[in-house]
Amino acid sequence: MLIAKSVGIFVDEQSFKNNKMKRTLFFLLFVPMTMFIAKGQENASIDEAMLKNFRETFQNDPGTEALQNAASANDLRSLVLNRSNLGKTDTYFSNRVKSAGITDQKSTGRCWLFTGLNVFRAKVIEDKNLEEFSFSQNFNFFYDQLEKSNLFLEGIIETADKPMDDKRVDWLFKNAIGDGGQWTGIVDIIGKYGLVPAEVFPESHNSENTSWMSRLIRRKLRGDGMELRQMHAAGKSPSELRKAKETMLADVYRILAITLGEPPTEFEWRYKDRDGNLSELKTYTSKSFFEEFVGVDMNDYVMFMNDPSREFGKLYEIDYDRHMMEGGNWKYINLESEKLKEFAIQSILGNEAMYFSCDVGKQLDKDRGFLDVNNYNYNALFGVDFDMDKSERIQTFESGSTHGMALVAVDLIDGKPVKWLLENSWGNTGFNGHLIMTDEWFDEYMFRLVIHKQYIDEETLNILELEPVLLPPWDPMFSPDH
Repeated sequence: MLIAKSVGIFVDEQSFKNNKMKRTLFFLLFVPMTMFIAKGQENASIDEAMLKNFRETFQNDPGTEALQNAASANDLRSLVLNRSNLGKTDTYFSNRVKSAGITDQKSTGRCWLFTGLNVFRAKVIEDKNLEEFSFSQNFNFFYDQLEKSNLFLEGIIETADKPMDDKRVDWLFKNAIGDGGQWTGIVDIIGKYGLVPAEVFPESHNSENTSWMSRLIRRKLRGDGMELRQMHAAGKSPSELRKAKETMLADVYRILAITLGEPPTEFEWRYKDRDGNLSELKTYTSKSFFEEFVGVDMNDYVMFMNDPSREFGKLYEIDYDRHMMEGGNWKYINLESEKLKEFAIQSILGNEAMYFSCDVGKQLDKDRGFLDVNNYNYNALFGVDFDMDKSERIQTFESGSTHGMALVAVDLIDGKPVKWLLENSWGNTGFNGHLIMTDEWFDEYMFRLVIHKQYIDEETLNILELEPVLLPPWDPMFSPDH
């Protein structure tokens, strides 16, 4: 049976072949109708004529063969490196926070944790006159993973009455847990659990290589999430669900303790300063250690964003962008980069490092440790325009915050910043464990900046009193730093 649904014709195939009139009627009615449907959709599909044009355009370009030979046999980044840009930026800085040592997050997404701890590390080194010092990232990472597990399971309980294809339920299961994060994790985890020195709770193989541990915890949580939803469907009460959740969290604690070690609740510690003086051996808890060696009010730090796709001078909050159930979401003031630079300069002059995150993979010369918008020219190699402005890159998910580092220096010439220095956590790579960022790169690829309120003007601080615009967890600005 031949069926022409567009015109409602049902024709027997054999009769169709043998009847000229039926064939004529079919084509008179059916063919014009299909032509009508396709009207306005010319070139909607790739046809032979279009391919022929592509081939001819490509083959008639006299430089194509040489470019093809070079690009197909080499790393593209080596071909697009802008050699005329080399040597234009020196490695000197007019103003720098006093810091020392190099940290290495290894094969993990813990840059946010290293960055936050490095901000406070500089303070301890200066205050205690130390040659070098590091906090235990493993200690805080342990509790970060435990708290994130609880946050996920609570999210599942809260959405247990929603269908699996609900956007929030879907988002929760896709983002059950990870090792990335941002400043709110620093505030919440340190505020609740404190800090310990690196030698008291050193790194383990799995803290430095989180992939398999994270994969197993994620799998466990997703299974537990389904169990909680099934319990809800069976009529179990919220208190019964939370009792089951406690057993599930005990399993997560067990996985963490086996893979990372079990964090100390109390420890003895002392230090030797630059002059060789040995401190008194004292007994600490992680909270008392934080109070003695850092002792800052974590709520005195203000979170900023530079997102030109949204209105500046407003307060925004991203739902679920936090590390623990009772913690705070990422709540930030969206501000122009020039204003943020003014505050950042004052912080550096005050010897205070800052939490800074950015789209680090864009225009990064990793060997030299330079972030410069002129490092690579892909347009010149391909003869294709790749340019997008910052707002367009954000809205299309082409650019977002991917990596956190400590902002520790600025080079001022005639009172204007020309470049900045970032203390990285990739070991002794780049520029002596740091990255040098031009001021123009700051404008294009900086996203998050956290600054102590003492360096911020009153007008800007007053924005914190506004009702925040609440954004969903799938907002482009949610992406955690790694």
